Amino acid sequence: MTNKKRLLIVDDEPDLRTLLTHVLAAAGYEVAEASDGEEAIDKLKFGGFNIVLLDIQMPNVNGIQVLKYIQEHSPDTKAIMLTGYADLKHAMEAKEFGAKDFIGKPYKIEDILSTVERVLQET
Repeated sequence: MTNKKRLLIVDDEPDLRTLLTHVLAAAGYEVAEASDGEEAIDKLKFGGFNIVLLDIQMPNVNGIQVLKYIQEHSPDTKAIMLTGYADLKHAMEAKEFGAKDFIGKPYKIEDILSTVERVLQET
């Protein structure tokens, strides 16, 4: 059994997923990817993720719908919302459904790393 923290990156932008995967894996995390909300829910069914980095605006199943799934089926998994639409309405809605933090795009890699570390330390 590994002590590595498991992260799931959910974003419909492949370049962004790849970048975040490389950065977070280099920081010592075990990282999985999903290209949309539907794929994210499939991966979440098997559980074991500490944190989900979740884009809000995605085709088919959006980030808020995935967040609701996490709240109902995987309450120990913490969510950090990623969005290019960093407006108050989405932030409020995401917080309402249990998001631990909210990061607007474009973001700095060090902000992602520090937010992941801080959220993991919260109980």
